[in-house]
Amino acid sequence: MGAKENILRKIRILITNQFDSPEEAFSFFDSDKDGRLKKSEIKKLLKSAAVNGFIRGVVAKELLKGYDKSSDDTINWEEFKVAIEELERDL
Repeated sequence: MGAKENILRKIRILITNQFDSPEEAFSFFDSDKDGRLKKSEIKKLLKSAAVNGFIRGVVAKELLKGYDKSSDDTINWEEFKVAIEELERDL
């Protein structure tokens, strides 16, 4: 299993085991409740998913690059849903 797949698996396990739904996970990590996950909030999600601290920033940046379709340097709920759907489909 490659690094990307391993990280995605960890995120999926976190969301499945600790939350009743992806929406609950999004709300939990959206600490300022603005409806968007900023890079710092994504890094907290990755930390909770046991993603190594050394690469957490890089992974957060790549997630933003891949899923931030509104180009506002955040991931909103709709973008998060797309990411989760892809995660569930790919793993």
